[in-house]
Amino acid sequence: MAGQVRIVVCGAAGRMGRRIVALAQEAADIEVVGAVEAAGNALIGRDVGEIAGVGPIGVAIGDDLAVVAGPQTVILDFTIAEASVNNVRVAADKQAPIVIGTSGLSRTERDEIAGLAARMPTIVAANTSVGINVLLTLVQEAIARLGDGFDCEILELHHNKKKDAPSGTAVALAEAAAGAAGIDPADALVLSREGVVGERRTDEIGVVALRGGDAVGEHTVMLVGKGERLELTHRMASRDCLAAGAMAAARWLAAKKPGLYSMQDVIQGT
Repeated sequence: MAGQVRIVVCGAAGRMGRRIVALAQEAADIEVVGAVEAAGNALIGRDVGEIAGVGPIGVAIGDDLAVVAGPQTVILDFTIAEASVNNVRVAADKQAPIVIGTSGLSRTERDEIAGLAARMPTIVAANTSVGINVLLTLVQEAIARLGDGFDCEILELHHNKKKDAPSGTAVALAEAAAGAAGIDPADALVLSREGVVGERRTDEIGVVALRGGDAVGEHTVMLVGKGERLELTHRMASRDCLAAGAMAAARWLAAKKPGLYSMQDVIQGT
């Protein structure tokens, strides 16, 4: 798909949707051609540009993705898990490329999405920022280089409106760490500790979720050894890095064949 990339934003009235719409107006090669919200949303029918604070752009918020999606559009989905899966089904029917930035997807939901991706280009990303996706690689490299003797613990902080915990990004970091250590993340992740839990297992990865204020997102991976500790931290000052990453993913995905891809693929340009 050469030239301008036509995007449809799901969750258009949400925090991420608004920033994508706003930043798209500054990009010469991105055009917002559709905006979707859940049925019953009070903003349905309003111009999405006005909702995003950039003035009218001639695109009204609707509630039916099937009306605006097609092979020549790229869907950017930042909604909730259940809605994302439904949107992927629509994308498959319409053969529309889709970027999913929604967190909290269950393994069953991810498996269904992976199956549907055989019908259209698909990216599933716990986090669309470039920095976080570089951090994933750094964590894997650090664990491989450090070897045994370092315990991995992950701390994440998000705003007090976030509904899922731990964050999808924290889980992705834990899974990356487990993979580098050669252990099964399904058995390694410990999401809470309370009471007399016994000594920490060597194959354990702890994930702690903090919530407060308007924190956009912070993730720290601690590799704790004897007498030393390595910390790798990523902090987001605004959602613009997520929105910019999502648009970069849309540009990249628009020219791809059906299949399941990741933000790592986007960054590496593969």
